[in-house]
Amino acid sequence: MDGKSSSETRGKPIRCRAAVCRKPGEPLVIEEIMVAPPMAREVRIRVICTSLCQSDITFWKLKDFPAIFPRILGHEAIGVVESVGEDVDEVTEGDTVIPIFLSDCGECGDCNSKKSNLCSKFPFKVSPWMPRYETSRFTDLKGEVLYHFLSVSSFTEYTVVDIAHVTKIDSSIPPNRACLLSCGVSTGFGAAWRTANVETGSTVAIFGLGSIGLAVAEGARLCGATKIIGVDVNPNKFEIGKKFGVTDFVNAGDCGNKSVTQMVNEITGGGADYCFECVGLPSLVQEAYACCRKGWGKAIVLGVAKPGSQVNLSSYDVLHSGKTLMGSLFGGLKAKTDIPILIKRYLDKELQLDKFVTHEVKFDDINKAFDLLIEGQSLRCVIWMDK
Repeated sequence: MDGKSSSETRGKPIRCRAAVCRKPGEPLVIEEIMVAPPMAREVRIRVICTSLCQSDITFWKLKDFPAIFPRILGHEAIGVVESVGEDVDEVTEGDTVIPIFLSDCGECGDCNSKKSNLCSKFPFKVSPWMPRYETSRFTDLKGEVLYHFLSVSSFTEYTVVDIAHVTKIDSSIPPNRACLLSCGVSTGFGAAWRTANVETGSTVAIFGLGSIGLAVAEGARLCGATKIIGVDVNPNKFEIGKKFGVTDFVNAGDCGNKSVTQMVNEITGGGADYCFECVGLPSLVQEAYACCRKGWGKAIVLGVAKPGSQVNLSSYDVLHSGKTLMGSLFGGLKAKTDIPILIKRYLDKELQLDKFVTHEVKFDDINKAFDLLIEGQSLRCVIWMDK
């Protein structure tokens, strides 16, 4: 539906279009749905544009729980506040906002600490419900419940998001760039900037040069890393990686008679200061750990592995190597304070968001965005809701 004034829709259900995932791995179905008004501490948002993330692909394919159907996927987006529920004073109607899958409630000990971005009031989980009430705001025209995804569900013209998952932003940033900060680019950039705290003159190895891996490179570049090594099975990724600061490349599928660890150790003279796993494979987590420099190396895990995956490390190596293995959810960023900083860095022409957008499509062509990402043709495909 076209954007209507809030006075016409406030407090009422909105009928609009959404791309619904009815069955795993099948094309999304664009259909009309009903979006309920926001409850207390919730916000209803008119989505301007959304982008496709690898996590959407993962859960689109997944057949078993936490997969659940029918569901509205999507979690990278930007929109305008259409209406707010009771007790919402952080944003108002007409504000430009980014929804974030990770909560930033601003009330719990974790959110008020500089040591963590993992909210304890609304801990991260792949829930099919709104986080505060564990109910849905979506139904199809038959009255059947449609499930939520990652507290955002952006593949719809209107969505409802808890205020703990909403960040108000500067409206001067182009929406087809701002939406990237809702997940992938922020995760990679933040992992280098906030989680690892990459130092000037340090060495970095990145396993997997998809969007998140390239965002790590961008973050490491702006942090002053002098050597940024990309590790990937696709040799074409080196040329792409150079745009984001990658200085060296290891083709994981063609190392001759050497291992990836040997290659990285030779390039860095004993192991990288920081290694980032951006694919979601336990074997790569182990490889990243092995490529860290003894004594102070850090291996940071960003990739989302399949449910139940296990990482096996030698206790001897853990004890004797002095290395650190850690996870980084949303790059260690606190959305409400850090996202505005990233936006300013973009507007100041430091952060290269433009280079991540390789394709843009209309909402009616959302399944084409899936094809492009699956075929490896796109980094980020922006999906416009009203073009």
